[in-house]
Amino acid sequence: MKLKITAKLFLALLLVGVLCAVAMGAATLYSFNRGFLGYLNTLGVERLEELVPAAASAYAEHGGWEFLEEDRRAWIRLLFARRNAGDAPRSGERRERVFSDSDLTGVSLRIGLLDANWQHVAGNREAAESRIKRAVIVNGETVGWLALIPFQRVAGAAHVQFQQRQSMATWAIAGLTALLAAGVALLLARTLLAPIHSIALATHRIAGGDYAHRVRATSGDEIGGLADDFNRLALTLQKNEQMRRAFMADVSHELRTPIAVLRAELEAIEDGVRPLDAQGIRDLNQSVEMLAKLVDDLHELTLSDVGALTYRKADLDLMPLLRETLRSFEERLAERRILVDLDARDQPAPVHADANRLRQLFANLLGNAVRHVEAGGRLQVTCTTDDDAVQIALEDSGPGVPQAELPRLFERFYRGSGAEDGGAGLGLAISRNIVDAHGGTIEARPSPLGGLAIVIRLPRAGG
Repeated sequence: MKLKITAKLFLALLLVGVLCAVAMGAATLYSFNRGFLGYLNTLGVERLEELVPAAASAYAEHGGWEFLEEDRRAWIRLLFARRNAGDAPRSGERRERVFSDSDLTGVSLRIGLLDANWQHVAGNREAAESRIKRAVIVNGETVGWLALIPFQRVAGAAHVQFQQRQSMATWAIAGLTALLAAGVALLLARTLLAPIHSIALATHRIAGGDYAHRVRATSGDEIGGLADDFNRLALTLQKNEQMRRAFMADVSHELRTPIAVLRAELEAIEDGVRPLDAQGIRDLNQSVEMLAKLVDDLHELTLSDVGALTYRKADLDLMPLLRETLRSFEERLAERRILVDLDARDQPAPVHADANRLRQLFANLLGNAVRHVEAGGRLQVTCTTDDDAVQIALEDSGPGVPQAELPRLFERFYRGSGAEDGGAGLGLAISRNIVDAHGGTIEARPSPLGGLAIVIRLPRAGG
């Protein structure tokens, strides 16, 4: 069974919480046990050190340890009798027994008395093997040793019960912590993954063609950024779909015109309305050329869009190419009485470019000028260079283009509100792709002569 990401995140967070709770409980119990035993041993050592002066006083009073062997209760009185300034109880003297905190732990049963030769005298016999010992010194001479058996585990019933209660409390806290971790894990899993689920659903809708669907970004973190990126992607897809539909509509419209003309001419010839003479053939050939030109432009645009146009770049001077292209348009410009002024300032314009593509670029721009500049108008062509780029500006005398339409001039099939000729509106789109392929820029702006200015900047060779 495949787990969803919500279940995976929940289980991961829950596992981390449970492991932390168990580790915390185990560490707490371990620390408590070690600390509790350490506490008991500390009390034992303190009790042992309290007995040293009392044992020394008892030894000095009786002149040895024989009194402990003769009177077994003397050891008990020595352990529990109230002491003042370290005095030991005298033989036959009854004193009030006082139980300290250490006595309540049973530490007195773990204390043994050894003589100077490490032989057992009184108390716990096993204490002789213990490492915890304190010397009993009388008049500068070691007369015996008090030894303590350390606590290795909790043995007393009360101590065991206390330890069990602490263990139960610790594991209860660990269980509650695990339950809390489960609740927090569930809340986090739902909270964190809710936007992702929304994006996933939106993705399905986008895949189904609903490009207008958007995701609401509810946070400023990475998930919110993902939602913003998704919305931008959806907007781009929506625009691309609109452009695709507009492109298909424009292509069908542009192809329909020459095809309709061809069909009308052929039907007229077929019906005998128009004879198949030289003029008719020229009209048919003109329509075929118009159709072929449109198909070629579409092909060029498609290749330039996908970067499939072949570019054979080399270092060259741009000015001879520009003059060559201008000469090829002299007749067409003269027919419309358009005056061309080339301002090259007699300086080279070195660029690293494809000569054929630059000729195509200049031809597209000059072809637009021939179609759009009013008869008897003027075209100013200027070429300047600086340290970084070569700039070519084509400025005409009009008619101009409204400011609002300037950014759209490089869109495919866009001809502007004042266009009257039959151009397909692909020349500037192809020109932009050619300039982009050379790492340059192209823009449209109002011309000082009253019309349109197209300004191109290409990187200078070696710049």
